[in-house]
Amino acid sequence: MKSVKTLPAVTAGDEERLKLSFGLMALIWVTGLVGHFTPFMEWPALFLYLFGSIGIVLYRGNVYGDWQKMFLAGGNLKKSLFWGVIAGTVLFLMDIMNTVMYYKNGGTPMAEMEILLVGRSLMYAFPVLILAEEFLWRGIMFSSMIQRGINGHLTVFLTAIFYTINHFAVAPVGMFERALMAMMAFPIGIVGGYIVLKSKNVWGSVLLHTMTMVSMLLDIFVIPKLVLG
Repeated sequence: MKSVKTLPAVTAGDEERLKLSFGLMALIWVTGLVGHFTPFMEWPALFLYLFGSIGIVLYRGNVYGDWQKMFLAGGNLKKSLFWGVIAGTVLFLMDIMNTVMYYKNGGTPMAEMEILLVGRSLMYAFPVLILAEEFLWRGIMFSSMIQRGINGHLTVFLTAIFYTINHFAVAPVGMFERALMAMMAFPIGIVGGYIVLKSKNVWGSVLLHTMTMVSMLLDIFVIPKLVLG
């Protein structure tokens, strides 16, 4: 007879992490919606996103030792990093080629993002942003959904969709530039999600995300000058 594969029992900690991740997402989206109609814009939602994501992970890790449960430790680190490099290189090159075609076909530079990154020095916050995004979507939320018994492919898709939609809640720029960032975010969410699903380790997705962020900087500051002159 074939053995029946059983899922590990869901613990109270798994349930709490799931509630915390979805609760933070809902709070970010509500704050972003309210901020959109106030002079504060989406800044409160952005700060909540950054410090809430990292804060929850540090809290669960330090107080309850959930590092491995959140896929921040353990799993197959080498496999995660290997596929992070491979996938990151592919997405990096695809993004550069797509951006070149975008500008050649009459696309306009992301002027608001340039002001945001240079004028307000947010470019230096990119390492914190990458960690916050990966810790929430591919860390605490992703892992708690898997441990709750939700199908892996569905988990990858849902967390990628949530991550994509989130760009409309926290980016203090116009809707057009938010949409461009959301388009770049979805493949990161899908590919990063599968890396985490197969390796049970988030650091390959962090590496992938870092490489795509570098390509985004080239999209904004270098490629327009090369293509448009």
